[in-house]
This record gives sequence, C-alpha cells and structure tokens, in this order.
Amino acid sequence: MQRRHFLKTASLGVAGAAAAPFVSTSQAHANETYNWDMVTSWPKNFPALGTGANDFARRVEQLSNGRMTITVHGAGELVPALEVFDAVAAGTAEMGHSASYYWRGKVAASQFFTAVPFGMTTTEMNAWLYHGDGQALWDEIYAQHNLKPFAVGNTGPQMAGWFKKEINSLDDMQGLKLRLPGLAGEAMNGIGVSTVNMPGSEIFTSLQTGVLDAADWVGPYNDLAFGLHQVADYYYTSVWNEPTAALEGTINLDAWNALPDDLKAVVTEAARASNLAMYSEFAFRNAQALEALVDEHDVQLRTFPEEVMAALYESSQKAIQRQVEDDEASRRVYESYSAFQKIVRPFSDVGEYAYLKSRDNVGS
Repeated sequence: MQRRHFLKTASLGVAGAAAAPFVSTSQAHANETYNWDMVTSWPKNFPALGTGANDFARRVEQLSNGRMTITVHGAGELVPALEVFDAVAAGTAEMGHSASYYWRGKVAASQFFTAVPFGMTTTEMNAWLYHGDGQALWDEIYAQHNLKPFAVGNTGPQMAGWFKKEINSLDDMQGLKLRLPGLAGEAMNGIGVSTVNMPGSEIFTSLQTGVLDAADWVGPYNDLAFGLHQVADYYYTSVWNEPTAALEGTINLDAWNALPDDLKAVVTEAARASNLAMYSEFAFRNAQALEALVDEHDVQLRTFPEEVMAALYESSQKAIQRQVEDDEASRRVYESYSAFQKIVRPFSDVGEYAYLKSRDNVGS
C-alpha cells in the first residue's frame, strides 16, 4: 500500500512538472534588455568616424530585435576624447569607440592593433585579426585592463598630412611641430621632427595659431570636414604612417561577460559588418573629397622626397625594435604581426598591387 501510494504521488509530481511551463536559461535571457552607453573619441556624428559608431549601435539594435540598445556619446559629452580607454575599463560606460594607438602610454602593444608604419594594408590587417592570431592577442592583452576589444571600422590608408611649408629635403623636416600619434610619431621624432598627440578637434586651431607646423588627421573626407585646407597649403599623400587604420570598439569585460551568448554573437557580427561598412564608405567619400580639395579649393598635392621616405623607413624599424625590446607583450604581438605579413605579402604583390600597376600602365 505504501509502495502504491509513493508511485501515485510520484506520478502526480511528474505530471505536475510536465504541466508547468519549462523556462530555459536562454528563454530567461530572451526577456532581458541591455541598455549601454558608448563613449567615443570623435565629435558627435562626425563623418564616418562618429557616424560609424552610430552605424554599429544601429546594427546591434536591429540584430537583437531591440533587446540591446547603445547610446552613442561624442567626445567630451561624458568623457574627454582621449579618456575613452580608462572610462570603459572602469565601467563609466559599457563601451567605447576610438583608436588603440592613443593608449600607447598605458598599453604599449596597443599600437600594433591600429597601424604599423610601412606595415600591412587593411585587407591584410583584417586577415590577421580574423584568421591569424591578431584577435586572440588583442583579447589577451586588453583583458588585463578589464576590456574586450573588436575592430569596429577602418579608414583605410591615411595621408601623410598637412604641412604649412613645402618639404623638398630631409633638412626641411628638422624642428617641425607635427601632430602624429603611434609608432609613426616615434619614427618622425627619430628624423628630427617634434610630434604630439591631440584630439582631432584641436588640430585646426593648433595649425592656425602656430602651435603646429603640420598635422596628420585621416584622409580627404575627414580632413575636408575639419577645413584643414584653410590653415595649411600642402597636402602630402605619401602613405607610410598608416597604411591601414583600424578603429576599435572596447567593451567593459564585466559587461561583456554578463551578456548571453546570442547577444555576444550579435555584437561580434555587428562589429564585423561595421568594420567593412566604414572601410567601403571611406573608399568612396575620400575620392569625392579629394576631387573637391583639388578642383574647388586649389589644394596642392605633394609627395615626400625619396630621402625623406628612406629616412622614415629606417627610423620606423628602429622605433619598432625599441618597442619590442622594452615590452614583452609588444614583442609577442609584433612577432605574430610580422610573421603574418610575410605570409600574405607575396600574394598582395602579385595580386592587387600588380593589378594596380598594370591598370596604370594601360591607362597612361
């Protein structure tokens, strides 16, 4: 009788459990919403850079069906332009959008994840991040600062910059005050230039008042938007400093770990899509802006003399060597970076580079 009563009670319990709605962990998460703040190093809605951050936020909201929203803040709205790294690490905002070489004073190896002088192109850089060790190394290094990084945009190759005077020799570079961040800034210091890092919003006034003699910013699209052609006569197009310029999205690691897996996938794919979208936009907008600078504003395009380029290459190699000797993380990152570049360069040379030369020869 006791056995029969136990079986009956157990069967009722099972039936009751079956009748009760089962709520999985994923279903529970599906009812949660996440509202994040993103701080950036760009003026609010600034062409491509600021709007690229907006584009990423829009993709996340769409792909998550509204479960995740990101409010984008321009530089200075919540934190200054060059304090994005610290703000996100501390949790002041869940996310940031900036460029990793701004943080070289905090994380020396960060510079390699934006641009390396005479280094990889955008296509090669993306291949290293997505198919080489690049993303894993970036994750490892930034995790020590409570951050999760992603590539969320790329400007493509950047111009050498705006100069108030024409550069005809290496001697003309001596003593110039130049705005140029990252490893390229170190290389310029090595040939007698004095470089500084400052937010893009300060460049125009600094050139106008003589604080700067020259400045790099991005490329024709953004340079035209800042009106830099009004305060410097010569636009140097010699691409050496930033053959690519990856923009980073940083996420507070605690906020990242709190996301369910499906929203982590949403953020990851939104970052990848926004990375390609920004690069494609720059290819088009830079072409339009360059035409406007030359045809409408009579901007004079120049290239550095060969002796300047040779000196910059040598100085770049020395700057990189000092970096990897002084910092173990930089050594590991650059070993991976340079090894990957050796793998992909032969095809780049016989592929796109060879095609561009052929196209020029046929069209000339």
